[in-house]
Amino acid sequence: VKIFAPSIEQRDVVNHLKGSPTDEKRNVLVESARLARGNIQDLAELKASEFDAVIFPGGFGVAKNLCSWAVDGKNCTVNEHVRSTLQAFHSAKKPIGLCCISPVLAAKVFPGCEVTVGQDKNVDGRFPDAETASAIAELGCKHICKNVNESHVDKANKIVTTCAFMCKAPLHEIFDGIGTMVQEVLKLA
Repeated sequence: VKIFAPSIEQRDVVNHLKGSPTDEKRNVLVESARLARGNIQDLAELKASEFDAVIFPGGFGVAKNLCSWAVDGKNCTVNEHVRSTLQAFHSAKKPIGLCCISPVLAAKVFPGCEVTVGQDKNVDGRFPDAETASAIAELGCKHICKNVNESHVDKANKIVTTCAFMCKAPLHEIFDGIGTMVQEVLKLA
């Protein structure tokens, strides 16, 4: 298992204590190294031939830095190294795992694929970003409704997705969903 991140400037830096942007500038790779405790490489160096699968986490970092979804929605662009990594694993018929907002990466790169970001309606206020499912459908992909503790497997494309924090749920339920995604990726590897 290795961790990779692109060596690019973050779109913005947020003071999470105050919930507001700062004037600070940070590099995604450097910031990811801080979170990963230093054991990380530039995404440009990743070779699909050396790995059995790839898994992308989610969160605003994906929506702001790996693509421009946070600003441009379905009209977003995907970082060139992210796109080429996804395409390399897909071409090699190796599984791809995506959680939280990162299934939109597959929706942009693989038209017609099946993904989940949870529900397509804000069920009991638990899915405040349910409109993402509609945007995925508008991109020509199929959104599959799943609960937070579930994942969806697009067997034809070897893409496994789960909604994670796209659902307001207790952490143990999010953990369970991510766990099923990882298990399904490993089964396909």
